[in-house]
Amino acid sequence: MKPEELAAARDRVIPDVVAADLGVLFCGINPGLMSAATGHHFARPGNRFWPVLRLSGFTPRQLAPSEQDELLNYGLGITNVVARATARADELSDEEFRKGGRILATKVERLRPRWLAVVGITAYRTAFGDRSAAIGPQTRTIGDTRVWALPNPSGLNAHWTAETMAEEFGRLRVAAGMPDRTRS
Repeated sequence: MKPEELAAARDRVIPDVVAADLGVLFCGINPGLMSAATGHHFARPGNRFWPVLRLSGFTPRQLAPSEQDELLNYGLGITNVVARATARADELSDEEFRKGGRILATKVERLRPRWLAVVGITAYRTAFGDRSAAIGPQTRTIGDTRVWALPNPSGLNAHWTAETMAEEFGRLRVAAGMPDRTRS
């Protein structure tokens, strides 16, 4: 993709992939420019979201970002804490995160997923004012929806490998009572 196409995607909003009563609603920080330019979540090459979904058993094969709507067939969806696209998450203010957290809570109350999985511990801490949150299940609920904080699958998050992320995503899959689709 050309640099001018990416630059033109700044501040765009991409549609959520959602339905009522999902098993897990994954929540990114905000769309990157590649996602905004393509209209597909986690679209940047090097982002490990799609490989980790497969490795953790949420999907039977690695989906491409352009196949994101297939997630609904598996009881999964995607949204973001902040809707507007930026080149980097550090371009977002704490107030945008807090406002995004309030909007997200309203969305979750309406859609009623069993689990909300926020991919990015810093985004979760800021959006929900929980500075001591750690990766894993949270004590917070939104209505009847449980909350889990997951590592950010960005290729920039080198502290986590695809394999260690898949272990954490897999713990969520088991807690959500969802089948291991790689074993079907």
